[in-house]
Amino acid sequence: MSIGGLEWVLIFVVALILFGPKKLPELGRAVGKSIREFKQATSGMLDDEDKKQAKKEETPKA
Repeated sequence: MSIGGLEWVLIFVVALILFGPKKLPELGRAVGKSIREFKQATSGMLDDEDKKQAKKEETPKA
């Protein structure tokens, strides 16, 4: 189930009515910044896990 063109227009109109034209760009920037930070945090976690796994594989067993 995906959102079609008419649904996007309806969502945009409701957001425009609720927040006004001056507030929408600020909200868009805030959402974009939040998504960017979330992606950086999750990729950082994945990188840490990869480093731990590589370190375990390099450690020789006695």
